[in-house]
Parts: sequence; structure tokens; C-alpha cells
Amino acid sequence: MNVLDSLKNEVKKRMENDSAHDYEHTMRVYKNAQQICKKEKANEPLVLCAALLHDLVSHSKSDKHSKLSSIESAKKSKKILEKFDFSKKDITIISDAIRDHSFSQSKIPKTLEGQILQDADRLDALGAIGIARVFATGGSLKRPFYNIDDPFCKQRIPDDKTWTIDHFYQKLLKLESLMNTKSGKAEAKRRTRILKEFLNQLKQEL
Repeated sequence: MNVLDSLKNEVKKRMENDSAHDYEHTMRVYKNAQQICKKEKANEPLVLCAALLHDLVSHSKSDKHSKLSSIESAKKSKKILEKFDFSKKDITIISDAIRDHSFSQSKIPKTLEGQILQDADRLDALGAIGIARVFATGGSLKRPFYNIDDPFCKQRIPDDKTWTIDHFYQKLLKLESLMNTKSGKAEAKRRTRILKEFLNQLKQEL
């Protein structure tokens, strides 16, 4: 069994039952990372290790510790990686990528490996799967779909802690402009169109 297969098994045992940050999310991010690595000159094994370990800790969005998830995941990843034949430099590259990937950290990773992980993770917040994840999270937190008086944040500041649709305006529609790699930007543009089409259809139905 190679390192990546071992890490997949390790992650599968540790992942919590959160539909927005479950093992399937991890594997979609892994796939996204593979696709980006094909076009970018990065160390693919390190990127894929980071993708597998990036959500070892995922506090609920309603938890005050939510912003610490990526930092705690990075710390746990180091302990796991020390079991394998990684150099200290490689472990640092992987753990730093995990630490800095989160949107809530507002950081641009310093390494290409970290930038690819960040792009790969953000792509899973876009497109059809992104829409599904938004409503899965909103439902689990018992948030209404939208603000009845101003569903699409025309005259108010988005508040995604209160209304689910606000998350599109507070975060998701911003991601395309925040992507790091050329291939990540191209795929984000395509997936963002799906978000906009959904919102336009929703406007017609309300």
C-alpha cells in the first residue's frame, strides 16, 4: 500500500459526519487538485497529501472555534506524516498548505502547493456541488433560505449566519477573483456561472 492509500484510510477513519466537510468532500478536493496539478508545475504528491489531510478537523460553522479548523488540521497532519518517510521540509510544505488554505484565514499560501490546495478546496464550494453544500449546511443549522424583504442582498449587507442565500454574496461569488492558478481560475469561472444561473432562476420563482 502506498502513502496516498494509507492516508486515505487514515482520513476515512477520522472524518466526522458533516455533509459539507465529509470524506466525499475530501476526495472531490483531491480530484480537483489532481486536475490542477496536470497544468501547474507543482510537487503533485505533496499537493495530494495536503488535499487528503486538509479537513482533519472541521468545527461546525456555528462553533466559535470554526476559524481554527485549518490550524488544528495542520497540527494533526504533522503527527500523521511523521509516520511516513517524509522529510521535515516536505512535512512543512504540506502542513503550511493546510494551515493557510481556509477562506476564513484570509491568507494567500506562499508555496504553489498551498495555492493549488486552496484553489482545489474553493472549487468544491462552487458549481452544482457548491449549491448542494450551501443548503446542506443551512439546513443543518436550521437557517431560513432567504430574507423575505431582501432575498438577494440588494440593500443590505449579507449575513450568512442568518440566511442561507446570503452565503452566495458573502463568500461564494467572490471566490473566482481569489483563485491563485490559471487553471483554477478557469474552472472557477465556469462553476461561478452555474451559481449565477441558479440565483437568476430563483429570482424568477420568488
